[in-house]
Amino acid sequence: MPHSSTLPVLLKQLKLSTMKALWESYLDKAKEQGWDPATYLTALCEEEVNQRYTRRITRFFKEAKLPPGKTMSSFDFNHIPDFDSGTIEAMSSDSSWVERSENLLFFGPSGTGKTHLAVAICNGLIEQGVRVRYYQATALVQELQRARAELQLEKTFARLDKYRVLILDDIGYVKKSDAETHVLFELIAHRYEAGSMIITANHPFSEWDKIFTDTMMTVAAIDRLVHHASIIEIQAESFRRKEAMGNKTIKRDERESSQPESKK
Repeated sequence: MPHSSTLPVLLKQLKLSTMKALWESYLDKAKEQGWDPATYLTALCEEEVNQRYTRRITRFFKEAKLPPGKTMSSFDFNHIPDFDSGTIEAMSSDSSWVERSENLLFFGPSGTGKTHLAVAICNGLIEQGVRVRYYQATALVQELQRARAELQLEKTFARLDKYRVLILDDIGYVKKSDAETHVLFELIAHRYEAGSMIITANHPFSEWDKIFTDTMMTVAAIDRLVHHASIIEIQAESFRRKEAMGNKTIKRDERESSQPESKK
């Protein structure tokens, strides 16, 4: 006949750490509230599932390396009044586009919030259990170059495959050289219809010949990216420039208000 003294050992072997920690206190609670065995077991299982979810999401946020503070609630959509915020919110709350390995491409001048929106979307995706990874495009390309030099490029691609979404931020800053161009193209080709990418770019497609070394590669890269993609263009004044100008105005007003009346 089974004995309850073996239960902690069995739960440990089954890797049910939350249930192992709570089974005694929940047993007391079950007795107090008159739970039947099924209710007691259900309550323990729910705690195990909830704790596993929390640990998994915490791990996903840590490994994603997302820039901090860039959430949907912290983005000022009033800065781009003609922009459809519903599209961004939908892509953040509904991961079906990731399941279809679709891409998301942000275009617009520097400082208009492309990175903020890309990261905000990924914050929402992680909450749904989607693994993502943020990279500055130049940093990832350099990593891929090192991997190729060490004959580890395919292994690196396989490691990146565990992330359902890759963010390549500021792709336009990748240098136009054979080495960088080829590993970037190989990444795009590898992810095609196999994993989603979110790419931010200051330059439109017509200027991507500044990234890739020849026209055929440029066309092939764009073709793979846009085949299953949503393209979002942001036309607005730079947030950073607007904030800087506002700060200058505040400082000027402070200086003027501190001057003696005779000097005004």
